[in-house]
Amino acid sequence: MKKNQKPNGFTHLDSRGNAIMVDISSKTPSSRLAIAKGCITVNEQIIQAIREGTAKKGDVLAAARIAGICGAKKTPELIPLCHVLSFDACTVDFEVLEETQQIEATCTVKLTGKTGAEMEALTGVSLALLTIYDMCKSIDKGMAIENIRLIEKSGGASKHYVRGKK
Repeated sequence: MKKNQKPNGFTHLDSRGNAIMVDISSKTPSSRLAIAKGCITVNEQIIQAIREGTAKKGDVLAAARIAGICGAKKTPELIPLCHVLSFDACTVDFEVLEETQQIEATCTVKLTGKTGAEMEALTGVSLALLTIYDMCKSIDKGMAIENIRLIEKSGGASKHYVRGKK
């Protein structure tokens, strides 16, 4: 059984089934990294508006980048029982995949702390993609946000995780 795991098997529940925040007070701070990705499928008109900077609401990817970073920072306000973390760095980057008509967002969070930043990276990607949807919905409401996932996580007591590697 893991150090913070309760007899019922869940770290966020006490022995009576009550929700609790995991006690990390005895953990030693370490360098942590989390990278998450996700995609939004769009139509050609949206790709063109983003490429040419002609979306009515402004620079779509600049707004989405800021939203993603702000979202990552606000994760403990959005997801119950997440710890407040102090980031060393947080970035949100985009790649326009014209052949599949998708925009891929990547959120990277780095910090030194007692717990990981997976939820923050996943929240950052989610908010970035939701912002793209919001800024482009007047062009097409049929966009689809897909495949939000953790790509890599390092630091702490658990093993280094890279998606697709064992």
